[in-house]
Amino acid sequence: MAERIAEEKVNEIRQAVDIVDVIGDYIQLNKQGRNYFGLCPFHGENTPSFSVSPEKQIYHCFGCGAGGNAFSFLMDLEGYSFQEAALKLAEKGNIKLEIDAASAASAKSMPVDIQQMMEAHELLRKFYHHLLVNTKDGQHALEYLLNRGFTMESIEKFQIGYSLKSWDFVFKFLTKRKFPEGVMERAGLIIKREKDGNYFDRFRDRIMFPIFDRSGNTIAFSGRSLGADEPKYLNSPETAIFNKSKTLYNFHLARPQIKKLQRAVLFEGFADVIAADRAGVGNGVGTMGTALTEEHVASLRRNVQSITICYDSDKAGIEAAYRAANLLTEAGCQIRVALMPDGYDPDDYIKEYGEEKFRHDVIESSITFMAFKLLYLRRGKRLQNEGDRLLYIEEVLKEISRLDKAVERDHYLRQLANEFSLSLEALKEQQKQVYYTEKRKSSQKGKGAFEPQKRLQTPKRADSLKPAFHTAERRLIAHMLRNSDIAFKVQDMLLGNTFNIDEHQAIITYLLGFYEKGHTPDPSAFINFINDEKLKRIVVDIEMMSINDEISEQELSDYLKQVLNYQKMLKIKEKLNEEKEAERQKDYAKAALIAMEILHLRKSL
Repeated sequence: MAERIAEEKVNEIRQAVDIVDVIGDYIQLNKQGRNYFGLCPFHGENTPSFSVSPEKQIYHCFGCGAGGNAFSFLMDLEGYSFQEAALKLAEKGNIKLEIDAASAASAKSMPVDIQQMMEAHELLRKFYHHLLVNTKDGQHALEYLLNRGFTMESIEKFQIGYSLKSWDFVFKFLTKRKFPEGVMERAGLIIKREKDGNYFDRFRDRIMFPIFDRSGNTIAFSGRSLGADEPKYLNSPETAIFNKSKTLYNFHLARPQIKKLQRAVLFEGFADVIAADRAGVGNGVGTMGTALTEEHVASLRRNVQSITICYDSDKAGIEAAYRAANLLTEAGCQIRVALMPDGYDPDDYIKEYGEEKFRHDVIESSITFMAFKLLYLRRGKRLQNEGDRLLYIEEVLKEISRLDKAVERDHYLRQLANEFSLSLEALKEQQKQVYYTEKRKSSQKGKGAFEPQKRLQTPKRADSLKPAFHTAERRLIAHMLRNSDIAFKVQDMLLGNTFNIDEHQAIITYLLGFYEKGHTPDPSAFINFINDEKLKRIVVDIEMMSINDEISEQELSDYLKQVLNYQKMLKIKEKLNEEKEAERQKDYAKAALIAMEILHLRKSL
């Protein structure tokens, strides 16, 4: 059993951290009014509907309904147990918590084999790194790296290591420490030989680059050969803990810099990320030998809006950059593209021209996505040829038509007019024709795909229409959450009656118990007090309602009247049915008595 954390310690942790800082480590937040807004990490969206209240220390998504405090955010997003979330927050708030990570992890039902895979990768990362920097066996590998421009600082930062030239050292190393053979095979660390059923190591005599998840856990490796051995790079297979489509290399280390600079630099692979980091580009991330996926895009978009793409300058690199830029633009990102001379990748460029030139002439001199599109559309065309030239102009006009800002459209139309000595007015007229033609085509296909790029806007809260009594109960709870005196006053005024919505009644029962224990109004603390996840979400939703700071006696009375009257209305409806039944039975005396009851109930309304 995991250790229980004292309520006083939970409150101390809660008061030591700011929910904006906690959530800001995961998604990009922008202040609007009293709250912060960003893209919800719990469901895919292009328009921010995720709100964080620093005043109440809670979050709420108006799109999917997710909500809670700093503890529940980590529990829902990272899959932490309450103890693990407390440990993470205590560390962030510099609070000493007498509970270890192992005890905290035991509260979470992580499958044993997954835990063993994680532990084995972590153990091997440390072992490989030790072999490289501290042993004679790794000396030749260390010299190889240093000769290729790696620094000891980079080797340490990225925990680069070396795997021994042995067929079964890792196999023996892990089995000696009681790691099951089958689990290690499924983790991709060892391979089973078909002919005799024996195991051998996947990585042998290679430079080892550990791959980390967003929390900094080792989940895979990429091994580079030291000589001419093929393949040049040998990667871990996809496993239960490693999915290439979801993993961005260096994300855990780059995230603070991404937050600080409000920009990420996207590379094709981890070698480019490491080379760029040596050149002072600390906000770089890379895909793991796969094209950019929607999962990658979602992970980036939650954290940053501005992204610079820096891919190789060969044909494959340019195609990949164009595809990645389109995906990111569709997700609402602002894209720039960093260009390098033909035949160079970032690592080669830095070696030849130096770190400062890479930063200044490549990264800082990146161009807009539209400017990159112009270069992309030129490829393979002979613009001195009339047919190619007209085709190029038509393609450019299509792209210009997608631009949202009139100033941008005018800029590129003038650029096109000057380059080919064309009439600006004629180009503007043709651009309008292209726009309407493409829009008509897309509308005929269904949902319009041809639309100008839209800037993201924060949606206004759209409360669905609820019955009067429902809204009254929510508003009463909102005031009760902010003032304990009002909570007890409402309890007295109900005269033993209850709220009509079962969840609302459960919330006020919890709330009165919360106050009776001596707690003061505190939304974040109250959320920890509630055990039911559904009720927590309703509380957060109610807390985000806009209400007056004070409630008048008249307003309080009106809300209670709506609550109590609904119960009377239900009673009247029930009595009307009874009256009809008595009349059908020709029991007119009973019908008359029921009619008097109905009259009395209606008067009480």
